[in-house]
Amino acid sequence: MKIAVIGQSLFGQEVYKELRKDGHTIVGVFTIPDKDSKADPLATEAEKDGVPVFKFPRWRVKGQAIPEVVDRYKATGAELNVLPFCSQFIPMEVIDHPKHGSIIYHPSLLPRHRGASAINWTLIHGDKKGGFTVFWADDGLDTGPILLQRECDVEPNDTVNTIYKRFLFPEGIKGMVEAVRLITEGKAPKITQPQEGATYECIQKKDNAKIDWNQSAEAIHNWIRGNDKVPGAWAEVDGQRVTFFGSTLVDNGTATNGQPLDIPGASKPGIVTKTGLMLFGNDSKTLLVKNLQFEDGKMIPAAQYFHSGSSMAVELTEEEKSFADQIRAIWKSILTNVSQIDNSTDFFKSGAASMDVVRLVEEVKLRASTCQLQNEDVYINTTFQDFIQMCVRKLRGEDGEEELVVDYVEKNINNMIVKIPHQLFIKGEFVDAEGGKTYKTINPTDGTAICEVSLAQISDVDKAVAAAKEGFEVGEWGKMNPRDRGRLIYKLADLMEEHQEELATIEAMDSGAVYTLALKTHVGMSIQTFRYFAGWCDKIQGSTIPINQARPNRNLTFTKKEPIGVCAIVIPWNYPLMMLAWKTAACLAAGNTVVLKPAQVTPLTALKFAELAARAGLPKGVVNILPGSGALVGQRLSDHPDVRKLGFTGSTEIGKHIMKSCAVSNVKKVSLELGGKSPLIIFSDCDMDKAVRMGMSSVFFNKGENCIAAGRLFVEETIHDQFLKKVVEEVKKMKIGDPLDRSTDHGPQNHKAHLDKLLEFCQIGMKEGASLIYGGKQLQRPGFFFEPTVFTDVQDHMYIAKEESFGPIMIISKFKTGEVDDVLRRANATEYGLASGVFTRDISKALYVSERLNAGTVFINTYNKTDVAVPFGGFKQSGFGKDLGQEALNEYLKTKAVTIEY
Repeated sequence: MKIAVIGQSLFGQEVYKELRKDGHTIVGVFTIPDKDSKADPLATEAEKDGVPVFKFPRWRVKGQAIPEVVDRYKATGAELNVLPFCSQFIPMEVIDHPKHGSIIYHPSLLPRHRGASAINWTLIHGDKKGGFTVFWADDGLDTGPILLQRECDVEPNDTVNTIYKRFLFPEGIKGMVEAVRLITEGKAPKITQPQEGATYECIQKKDNAKIDWNQSAEAIHNWIRGNDKVPGAWAEVDGQRVTFFGSTLVDNGTATNGQPLDIPGASKPGIVTKTGLMLFGNDSKTLLVKNLQFEDGKMIPAAQYFHSGSSMAVELTEEEKSFADQIRAIWKSILTNVSQIDNSTDFFKSGAASMDVVRLVEEVKLRASTCQLQNEDVYINTTFQDFIQMCVRKLRGEDGEEELVVDYVEKNINNMIVKIPHQLFIKGEFVDAEGGKTYKTINPTDGTAICEVSLAQISDVDKAVAAAKEGFEVGEWGKMNPRDRGRLIYKLADLMEEHQEELATIEAMDSGAVYTLALKTHVGMSIQTFRYFAGWCDKIQGSTIPINQARPNRNLTFTKKEPIGVCAIVIPWNYPLMMLAWKTAACLAAGNTVVLKPAQVTPLTALKFAELAARAGLPKGVVNILPGSGALVGQRLSDHPDVRKLGFTGSTEIGKHIMKSCAVSNVKKVSLELGGKSPLIIFSDCDMDKAVRMGMSSVFFNKGENCIAAGRLFVEETIHDQFLKKVVEEVKKMKIGDPLDRSTDHGPQNHKAHLDKLLEFCQIGMKEGASLIYGGKQLQRPGFFFEPTVFTDVQDHMYIAKEESFGPIMIISKFKTGEVDDVLRRANATEYGLASGVFTRDISKALYVSERLNAGTVFINTYNKTDVAVPFGGFKQSGFGKDLGQEALNEYLKTKAVTIEY
């Protein structure tokens, strides 16, 4: 079809390009004259293609069409006029001339919001739905018959810019092209606009954008965002007109510590806080404004209102001067109408527009990848000198990012001062729980309280999930390229390594882990895990798939691996930091955001991790940590509709409950690492010394608080007595005591309830007739110390043979020589299937047994040998899904198939 495109802007340019791709002939482009010697993007694109371009200053004079202009238009022979965005009045002689008439794009759901400020009024009225209309032009104002409409949700904090970028721009282009296609096929409808619901609002200009403070916070917020960026909502402050940008609604519980700012007409003074300017409606509810602009055009972060003029200029090094010259050249290439760029040159007063802002930001990134600019940086630093100063500060790491405020609990312990955060971590800040609720976390070494920790409530969960959702959908994290994401995770691992002694000390205090083990395994493997998955960030990829071709056309099908979104992670108390790392590292590497609930009894290393994540530069909302109860926090995460994945490590009983809740709420993706009763089979042809050493490790490692601990040892009867004697001899040598003592082998159990459970477990074993060879008692000293324990003569029907103790209790059963299949039957006669092991010098026997053990991990002549590159997870009621290794990434990714026909 022969089409005349009448309009302007980048939107017009993209519609023009897509129409050409669709096979239409553009017989003419009618756009606005050049401004400051710069052509409109639509004109630039058409001229490049050799399409006739007309730049009429006007089409009418005193309401009458200009004949020569109309004649030049008619000469193109257009069959359809397409008006994607047009600021000029087009006479009806042009509108009605083509065979198929004229179609126009309008950014609202007509008949609502007729007029030139439709997007503004969609937001000002607080509409829950927005969208666009393609309609047939008539002699009314946006009153012609509707051809098609598309709608979208309007988010509570949308601005004109965000809704335009997210929906109105990309989908509007598709809508215009689809409308032309329907006209070409003779299928385009003409639906008369209803009168019911029709509105017409005036054009928003600066003079009528003044804020009325006598209304609710939501109404004020809608007014500010509806006028953001143009024309800008304003109010009189300190005797001058100040324009407000970047409004968000905030909870009334948000901290409002700051300096008051009197605003004439407001129900109460605003408060300048570290996050922006807090404002109040007449309903006492609150909103937060991010940026302010003064009458001279200078824009500042609202948080800097009282010290906006205090920053000293930095002196540039020779290298930085060279960088400044490169940036000066970029400014000159954009501001072609300016003869010379000096320090006082103002980007916007020299004619730059919003697309020039995007270009400037991207050009700077190409020359200095570490200078990560946002569009706001340009609006705030409009002169060349201010812009260079801002860029140099960013390159030096002195860009004025707000300081992380941490209310530490400090302990002088283990020959160091450890600094422990104790509040919830939500959206990049440590905050108190709702109502200031707290609880005591206990040191298992002596039973005393370490500190008070904030106890998360349901409203805190909702805030954390909202922060994670915002961080994923609109924050920097979701836009970041994978390599930069990996760089941040590497930096986080480096910071963890710098603080490894402090982390290990906190872990020993809070969980009872022996310090040397905490340093090597709890912390050491956590660091390795983050480094391993940091390397995966830019290697997550799909594949191309051959399919049956749609002859005579062809097809290309490929898959994409995409992050899931907001993920919840619920971890246990036995390896507080390592369990966090196993799940969170893969989750972040895949590009998700996370809300993590540490075990209520061991929250402290998770909170220290949150501090390090913030210092590593992970954007706000990416990591959120909520100490609290499983019944409240864990349940709400399972039920929350915005959580799309939940990873859990813990008991089978709780895992089943979580799985049910995740299914009922919104069919969340789930991965579960649950209970175990791992069998270890020791044959008579084993290396006895190694079997004793590794057999003890399989049970007593980390005080037996180990998900893959060997819950039952099957020892061939001919070596049973010898094995038992050697084990008891070695157990008697184990030093039980202070986990911070470097010579300690065995620290306290994690908490009092668990100690009581182990004592009960032993009582049941003795009552059922098992032989208690050693231990089984609590040590008579402060804290939660339990003796390493050995049972033998344990029969298959006994409680201790079937149930997991999760403690330092060795359960030994004999099996007869040569009865390999029978011992395998007994080993597999459990609902668990997490890990298993076999000791034998006969490699054929070892492989035979390993193939038949029904467990996710099989160790041969070793035990507890896990590695960050090896997938870890169980079978049967030990759960499903994997931690570690490449397979763990799949738990936090979704696969999308895309098929193209050409």
